[in-house]
Amino acid sequence: MGGDSSSSLWLAPNPSKRWGELFFLCYTPFWLTLCLGIVVPYKLYESFTELEYLLLGLVSAIPSFVIPMLVVGKADRSLHWKDRYWVKASLWIVIFSYVGNYFWTHYFFTVLGASYTFPSWKMNNVPHTTFLLTHVVFLFYHVASNMTLRRLRHSIAGLPEKIQLVTEAAWILALSYFIAYLETLAISNFPYYDFVDRASMYKVGSLFYAIYFIVSFPMFLRIEEKPGDLWDLPRVAVDSLGAAMLVTIILDLWRIFLGPIISLADTKQCIQPGLPWFGGSANVASQNQCVK
Repeated sequence: MGGDSSSSLWLAPNPSKRWGELFFLCYTPFWLTLCLGIVVPYKLYESFTELEYLLLGLVSAIPSFVIPMLVVGKADRSLHWKDRYWVKASLWIVIFSYVGNYFWTHYFFTVLGASYTFPSWKMNNVPHTTFLLTHVVFLFYHVASNMTLRRLRHSIAGLPEKIQLVTEAAWILALSYFIAYLETLAISNFPYYDFVDRASMYKVGSLFYAIYFIVSFPMFLRIEEKPGDLWDLPRVAVDSLGAAMLVTIILDLWRIFLGPIISLADTKQCIQPGLPWFGGSANVASQNQCVK
């Protein structure tokens, strides 16, 4: 990871960013093998309690913070910790994935007919485990997007500007849908994350999920992508919150104008008027009575 890759069309010209992206890529096989290569195929989850699910999330996520603290890349040795790219990227994804779990998961309940049925400790009716796993999953998605967008930009640099914009937009849409569809398919063997209509979730629900990435992929790429354009942590936090707000608006417009992709009578969650997380204690009490 410390080699000179400055001439690569896939990797960032910023040395700290290049090292951070390569680290996140190299870290991905660890949590991916643990979750989808061991826990799911061997059905270890059948004996899991709330504690084991929480530990799975912690074991998957915590090393992504600890390892780069202990194994400092050559490009980062002369930088203060807050100036290192991996810190900035982690903060951006922490905020974005937190908002996604805390708020947007309820759109999965009410619009897509999803439900979690595994034992778990929860925040806002969302398992703590998903908060942790989403962090490393989204890091991988966004680094992969960075690399492909960077390579695409090099390939179409000689084309007219409008064609470049259309081509890049088309790629972001295609990649976002592909990743959303692939994730839904990859976890289909885990029986405790269920959908009322799985076929509709694959086709239409994946487009709904892809909205996350249609917004976030081009915004995440901007972090220290231009030479000399260094970001501080407040700018990173504001940028991530801005991306999260835009996604929230688009998801709610879908809820209002397109509605659920399944019959409301078939859902395992209470369908509430307005935004799922508003309504006060009465709304929460009603939801607690209706959730199976």
